[in-house]
Amino acid sequence: MKRIVLWIILGILTSCEDVIDVDLNTSAPRLVIEATINLLEDGTATSIVKLSTSAPFFENQVPIVEDASVKITDEIGNIFNFVYVSEGKYESNLIPQLGLNYSLEVIYEDEVYTATEQLYEGSSLEYVEQRNDGGFTGEEVELKAFFTDPAGIENYYFFEGLSERGDHLDAYDDEFFDGNTIFGLYLADDLTSGDEVVFNLYGVNNQFYSFMYVLLQQTGSGGPFETQPATVRGNIINETNRDNFPLGYFRISEISTLTYIVQ
Repeated sequence: MKRIVLWIILGILTSCEDVIDVDLNTSAPRLVIEATINLLEDGTATSIVKLSTSAPFFENQVPIVEDASVKITDEIGNIFNFVYVSEGKYESNLIPQLGLNYSLEVIYEDEVYTATEQLYEGSSLEYVEQRNDGGFTGEEVELKAFFTDPAGIENYYFFEGLSERGDHLDAYDDEFFDGNTIFGLYLADDLTSGDEVVFNLYGVNNQFYSFMYVLLQQTGSGGPFETQPATVRGNIINETNRDNFPLGYFRISEISTLTYIVQ
């Protein structure tokens, strides 16, 4: 009798091993434009436009775009053509100036994408404070990168803490710390003595702050251009077909960088 019951149970378990195919909704790929112009503290600049297309959820590789036309024109008529380099990146020698409007134009598959931005000033990172009793457990290395916000001016910031242990991104509005010294916080699992952490602080506007704040709320502060629960629209529009809007953003910022070696 026991053998009969055992065979019945095995039969039931075996019959439950059906393969279920999940039919996910798919949509046409959208162009992803990450246009970042950063003015460094030494007066030089990095001007990069990275192009890719959106991909299905389970796709491991991001499709890059190699055959687009990319340029930026300032309001006094200077044209900066961007040349394709590699991995979807287009570069130029553009060094942005305060007070000028810069218009981005990307032409891809006979559609024209545009956006206009200005250079936004930031603040300088000053020093890093390390604690070895931080985090949820009270045993993690915690780093604070300090900067001073100018008083009486409405400022917005984008903050990065980058290392091999993981990246932390954040966006700040100075409404509650105007004119004071404030910090960007960095925590990562297994951060240890000798690790190098690079801190970047960018000056941005209210629109980018709002865009990045919502994006980071969805992604948990990492990978802002990964698949999102809901589409977050940037400042770039498709002039040819408004319904086929791109993902991404065009940003021009002053950047302050500080490299710290964990003690």
